[in-house]
Amino acid sequence: MKTTASPKAPLPVPSPDHLTKRSRRARTEPMSVLPLGDGLYEVESASDHTYLVDLEAGRCTCPDHVFRKARCKHVRRVAIEITEGRTPPPGEIAVTCHDCDETMFVDEDATAPFYCDEHTLIPGDTVVDRETGDRLTVVDVSELRADAVELKAADCTVAEYGTNEAYKPDVPVVGAVYHHATVARNGVVPSSLKVYVFPRTRLRQVTDSR
Repeated sequence: MKTTASPKAPLPVPSPDHLTKRSRRARTEPMSVLPLGDGLYEVESASDHTYLVDLEAGRCTCPDHVFRKARCKHVRRVAIEITEGRTPPPGEIAVTCHDCDETMFVDEDATAPFYCDEHTLIPGDTVVDRETGDRLTVVDVSELRADAVELKAADCTVAEYGTNEAYKPDVPVVGAVYHHATVARNGVVPSSLKVYVFPRTRLRQVTDSR
């Protein structure tokens, strides 16, 4: 799964400054940190050298650690960035929200698409169909994939339906009714309403609807 590195830049030094020499260098030197999974991180140093850090073991491939057995600036930088929320901790990765590109941390085994708190759908939310521009009201958010949900009337899956071909087949499906319908915030749908099923990525949340 693709993840992102933190920006290569120095970090602010706390005031008053009681840092050791290595801790100060870990902050003041521009470095980027890329989580690789399984507690491993790739650190690009100010000199453009790249080192591998095993945070949980406290090891690094840089000479300072290999030859001096020191807790080097690269190990310290990874720990600092995790503490300050710039880099995900072991077991998590950094991803971006599908709708707004906000960076967030999720479990390593989580599957896309990812949505930030603002764009996570719940029953009652208003969404826009990216294909038609129509507004709909969400009534159900499922964990079932678009290629696993059958549309009996069309004799195909949601993923295979003609207007859904541009969307990945492994995304979850969302049930919604057209916006003129009245739906309670608890997601209760009158029996007379027809619920339409869409791939999650086809729907864009109207963020002022809550």
